[in-house]
Amino acid sequence: MSFENKDIESGPIPRPGIQRIAPYVQGKSDIAGVESPIKLSSNESSLGASEKAIEAYKSAHLSLHRYPDGDQIALRQAISEVHGLDANNIVCGNGSDELIRLVTRAYVGEGDEVLVSENGFHMCRIHALAQGGDVVVAPESGDHLDIDALLQRVTDKTRLIPLANPNNPTGTFVTFDEIERLHRSLPDRVVLLLDGAYAEYVSDDNFNSGAKLVEHSENVVMTRTFSKIHGLASLRIGWAYLSPTMMDPIQRIRTPFNASGPAMAAAEAAIRDTDFVQNVAEHNARWQLIIRNRLSELGLYVLPSVTNFYLIRFPEKMDITAMHAAEFLQGRGIIPRPVGGSEDRELRITIGSDHENGKVLDALEAFVAKYHSSD
Repeated sequence: MSFENKDIESGPIPRPGIQRIAPYVQGKSDIAGVESPIKLSSNESSLGASEKAIEAYKSAHLSLHRYPDGDQIALRQAISEVHGLDANNIVCGNGSDELIRLVTRAYVGEGDEVLVSENGFHMCRIHALAQGGDVVVAPESGDHLDIDALLQRVTDKTRLIPLANPNNPTGTFVTFDEIERLHRSLPDRVVLLLDGAYAEYVSDDNFNSGAKLVEHSENVVMTRTFSKIHGLASLRIGWAYLSPTMMDPIQRIRTPFNASGPAMAAAEAAIRDTDFVQNVAEHNARWQLIIRNRLSELGLYVLPSVTNFYLIRFPEKMDITAMHAAEFLQGRGIIPRPVGGSEDRELRITIGSDHENGKVLDALEAFVAKYHSSD
């Protein structure tokens, strides 16, 4: 059976907001002719998952015929114990992305405004438009979230402000004092969502994930993921911490089995394996310093990053673009991610394994040498 091509107007018409959505573009994952490329385009953990998480995942096969625990008790309790949070205010989901979508569904409707930062997580815009909301974009300043620019754009229609802190693709963060300043200036009706996907990598004392702000407010939610430092991206599992006031509507619209049993089993083991998490963070910090120093010697500017990726900004005096660099790296079996258009000069690369990072540095050195030889 086949369907004839028909004009879209002859069938069901999607909501107007759907037509305004630019689909999310994921990081490139393959190179033609390369069997096992070094994929550094999606900020995944190059060190994989802990052995304890892998064993928990394998053991879960014994109950694949059962529905998972819809109350997510074991995982919520593990998160509570490791992070010192109230388990009653934790909810888990199919990645932090689903939890961001649930918050958007609960609080954003037709004509409402969702205020995002210039480089914010693109899915926040997609969820807002799907709800019939309008997206308002605040510019960033000096490669950081600009709190004043955000506050200047708050209106009577503002309902949600989702912020990634640390931010992507810059890898920078704003201090907790600045987050508190933003929150103090917001009307109670505005939900402040703090997306901490990269929070576990940060060791700076001026950073705070926002848990205490959640506990002393009714309009703040913090989301986290197991996709990054815990290395469970393929399992799609995340969690959120929010007030009882916000938990009620989220639980009303959350599907009863939105997190799979194997994913929750692996996540519980992963979050309890604090030694593994510490080792990944230390590996990341060590290589951030090595990479920044090495690339600086090549005349390339690397933004100081507290995440598991770094952003290279090619100087204007070099007549090259990020696409030029990406194509060169792909020729050596390495997949980075240009973050702008064809003329952009910024290239984002995930911190890899020791071997992978060495290959990237050697490739970039060869690329710069090629540029100089063609001057």
